Amino acid sequence: MKHIHLKQLVRPGAVLFGLVLSGCPDPEPEPPKLAEDIYGPLGTILPSANEDQRATFERGLEVATRRFAPDEGLGPRANVSFCSSCHEKPVFGGSSPRYRDFFLTGTELADGSFVPSGHGGVVTAYGFDPGPTRPPLDEGVNVIAHRNAIPFFGVGLIAELSEDAILANVDEDDADGDGISGRPNYDRGFVGRFGRKSQTVSIEGFIRGPLNNHLGVTSDPLSDEDKAALPVPSVAPSGDQAGGLGFRQAAAPEEPLFDDDDVADPELSSDELFDLVSFAMLLAAPEPEDLSDNELGAAGRDLFSEIGCDDCHVATLEGPRGLIPLYSDLLLHDMGEALGDGIPQGVATGDEFRTQPLWGVVAVAPYLHDGRADTLDEAIRWHGGEAERARDAYEALSDHQRDGILEFLASLGGREQTSAGLLLANSEVPSAGQPGCPKPEILADPAQLREWEAGRALFDRNIEVDAGLGPLFNGDGCRACHFDPVIGGAGPIGVNVMRHGTIDPMGEFIAPSSGTILHKLAIPGHVRPEHTPDQNIFEPRQTPSLLGLGLIEGIAEDDILALQDPDDLDGDGVRGVAHILADGQLGRFGWKAQVPSLREFSRDALGAEVGLTVPEEPGFSFGVLSDDDGVADPEVDAEFIDTLTFFMAGLAAPTPTPGSDAGLAVFEDIGCDSCHVVELPGASGPVRAYSDFLLHVVAPDDALGIVDGQAEQLMFRTPPLWGLRATAPYMHDGSATTVEAAILAHAAEADAVRTAYEGLSADQQAALLAFLDSL
Repeated sequence: MKHIHLKQLVRPGAVLFGLVLSGCPDPEPEPPKLAEDIYGPLGTILPSANEDQRATFERGLEVATRRFAPDEGLGPRANVSFCSSCHEKPVFGGSSPRYRDFFLTGTELADGSFVPSGHGGVVTAYGFDPGPTRPPLDEGVNVIAHRNAIPFFGVGLIAELSEDAILANVDEDDADGDGISGRPNYDRGFVGRFGRKSQTVSIEGFIRGPLNNHLGVTSDPLSDEDKAALPVPSVAPSGDQAGGLGFRQAAAPEEPLFDDDDVADPELSSDELFDLVSFAMLLAAPEPEDLSDNELGAAGRDLFSEIGCDDCHVATLEGPRGLIPLYSDLLLHDMGEALGDGIPQGVATGDEFRTQPLWGVVAVAPYLHDGRADTLDEAIRWHGGEAERARDAYEALSDHQRDGILEFLASLGGREQTSAGLLLANSEVPSAGQPGCPKPEILADPAQLREWEAGRALFDRNIEVDAGLGPLFNGDGCRACHFDPVIGGAGPIGVNVMRHGTIDPMGEFIAPSSGTILHKLAIPGHVRPEHTPDQNIFEPRQTPSLLGLGLIEGIAEDDILALQDPDDLDGDGVRGVAHILADGQLGRFGWKAQVPSLREFSRDALGAEVGLTVPEEPGFSFGVLSDDDGVADPEVDAEFIDTLTFFMAGLAAPTPTPGSDAGLAVFEDIGCDSCHVVELPGASGPVRAYSDFLLHVVAPDDALGIVDGQAEQLMFRTPPLWGLRATAPYMHDGSATTVEAAILAHAAEADAVRTAYEGLSADQQAALLAFLDSL
């Protein structure tokens, strides 16, 4: 099957070759046909799925998108808080932008052997036990590898392939002399097929491992009964592992997984695991386009074969449904030292990788195992080792011929769902009253609405390396942190920014020379900095919602300053203090009220979180003006910042639902409005944000924190409460998973209010919580 291409195949049911003349003995067997009912838009279910499987698929999607919290099993070490966070591009089930990249580490010993680090070799960004931290690298680590997530589209069809279908293309000794010597990897004696190095044989294993390594969520292996009931059955009815669809799924890890947090194991139930594995198995394959009217793509398809790309990216493998057009042999190939990552897995060396399937490839940038390539052209040019000859042939083609190959690759499914971010083409603007909608005056003005939509697209866009991303970053775009419940909203724990520093023996805070941000990521080719042993304080910053920020900017300074009471002259124990910045401006945005305006907020976040340099602008001081990533500075211009800021300023405030007057009365009676001031006058009318935008000490006396300007360790700005129900978790560090937990976490200046809440009747507490939920 190695050299069969789709142009040689027709849809099932059509005759592939002329029939043998009547009466001729021993007719040739009919060549296999393309599988039926396997295609669908990316992220949708296989058309062949039955009613029960469709229900399971929907339940599995719910599990995939469920946000885990530490009290539900997240951690004690984690990178993300939900499964599909790494498989969301362009839709759930896909790959991920670079803000979901991660690192693998290990130690290469003097004898050449390799020892992977603990926690599956995965470097984690967050630790939750006993307190927030960035887990350190294991001692002696000398190999650090970068990873970008792999799409799941069509993986159930890959699971169905027999070992023979994969082994048919093995040529370990290059017997045919073409320079290609693909070989299989093995998982406990079975031929591997999943993972960057084909190191895993089963979808169950491929899911349970990352669940534990990236979320810290434990699970038990599926029972034989559950395995047999999966969409790709994992146990042959006879029990004989010589037959049966997907029988090698039975090689999924058999041991239960445990961790040492306070949540009982397993933290994911067997029913949830079954639904999650089934969801992955049922994802449809990307449908290739018909090239009969696409001369450029058809010519590119032919060139793809002529220059030898299909020596590894084999057009089809034969499965029980027929030919599966995944464009991969699923074998290991030496890709050369330049692409090598130093991580052996199974029999795979540090330079060997599985041939990545190409169906749907146009929609899942960035490319290669570490996401170093922004485009398919770059990815091809990075090929080395066994692919060097094909790469050289590609580079020797004319521009038009290369365009043909790229057009052919784009035709392999998913083109219509390709996006520069996660907004799909022609995404509608939320209507008035919906979360994430623009302000009414923007909705009413077509010119302003076009500008706002341009800003939304810019906010959503994944910034590429050659556009200036990094070298250090937390998100590869603004939406990377602000997407819950909509673009411009808040974010789950898995996008928290980590602040850090040192508390000396006198209790004083010392900021690192590089700044208090401890970045999660670095662009490929750069090493992410780690904290030093003397840095002993870590403070996660929960992503705040941006909805309504333009209205907050319209509140006059005097109206905020009038709420100050630094000496507690009224004797209520509440001492709100304005954060006056070094240049005399009033800070009003950020957990420490450390940013004075939306434009400065844009400049600051572009530099601190995305690694984009900004231009010098009179009157503005936030932002990074230069970096060493090789892209000319500034990496964005004033117009870029204008457009981005206009979008944020134009986001309407969350629309409250009908609330309880009784709940508001309780809110005011117990003193919540001492800090969470219900309403302030704004430039275009009252602003009911439920905040005074002042700094207050609300952490307990024994807490430790980060100093930011005039904001001392335990001081935080009063966060607005509008849209509260859709922005969990709560508090500056995301430590409260519910609104009630957030109330009970208040201390110091909020002691009296918290105590009053604890003394309320159950009905009064319920009324207050219902009121807060209505905001």
